[in-house]
Amino acid sequence: MRRTAPPQQAPRAGRTRQPSLSQLRAFSAVAEHLHFREAAAAIGMSQPALSGAVAALEETLGVQLLERTTRKVLLSPAGERMAVRARAVLHAMGELMEEAEAAQAPFTGVLRLGVIPTVAPYLLPTVLGLVRKRYPDLDLQVHEEQTDSLVEGLGQGRLDLLLCAVPLAASWIQEVPLFDEDFVLVTPHDHPAAGRCDLPRSLLRELDLLLLDEGHCLRDQALDICREAGRTDSASVTTSAAGLSTLVQLVAGGMGVTLLPQTAVPVEAARNASLRTACFADPAPSRRIALAMREGAAREEEFRSFGDALRAALASLPVRPARP
Repeated sequence: MRRTAPPQQAPRAGRTRQPSLSQLRAFSAVAEHLHFREAAAAIGMSQPALSGAVAALEETLGVQLLERTTRKVLLSPAGERMAVRARAVLHAMGELMEEAEAAQAPFTGVLRLGVIPTVAPYLLPTVLGLVRKRYPDLDLQVHEEQTDSLVEGLGQGRLDLLLCAVPLAASWIQEVPLFDEDFVLVTPHDHPAAGRCDLPRSLLRELDLLLLDEGHCLRDQALDICREAGRTDSASVTTSAAGLSTLVQLVAGGMGVTLLPQTAVPVEAARNASLRTACFADPAPSRRIALAMREGAAREEEFRSFGDALRAALASLPVRPARP
């Protein structure tokens, strides 16, 4: 009698292969850059390995994620949906690793700090000095970017902590206030307002005001101050600059005046004989600088302790320390 082989059973749910994190990371990079070479460089993977990882992911999922041509790469409709899911999975994995790291000794491991350009040159010496002296085992990595990019990076998990002007328009962010600082008016040395300490805000209504380029939060703060002083949109700003150093050089050249935060004055204006500063009458226009973290961050207690230490270290600057 011949024996018959038992019938093959269909694979049970949950037995199928699952995507690896490496595959998801490769696909997410391609989805972001839409270019294999740029995606490979962004995540430190060779281009053949990245292509293989994406192809393996497509095989595992059973769907085509990309539309490849000789000239460009596009996401398929399924790929667009899967890219959202892949980012969520990678973000969740990042939070898992963050949780594990937070369980270790505080102030060790990597801390990715984002800083706005109108703060970085003036506060980083104090920040770095504090870290070297008090937290020698902390691997501080600094990223200087504009506010919108920093907030995006914080939300995606690319950054851990921000040093920036607040408030930020994001309900999921917690702020640890550090200090308030006044704005001063920077003028050419022969300007009528030069050297005064009692400027009314109304003076801002008709001045030739120079501002930073769009995207800088300091530009928005300066415009808000001018609107509160009664300046109308008809008093347009015709010249702008990418950084405060360029801005004060334009002032020194007689092209107008500008607003600087107090912490920037010693670096940008105090040593230039062509420039003078003037202070506003109380209450002077000001901005608040704070640390910002994700709500419920695994290292929240550590970040708040860091904020307390940094607030004390910054007290020697021309600022008013804020209450925690």
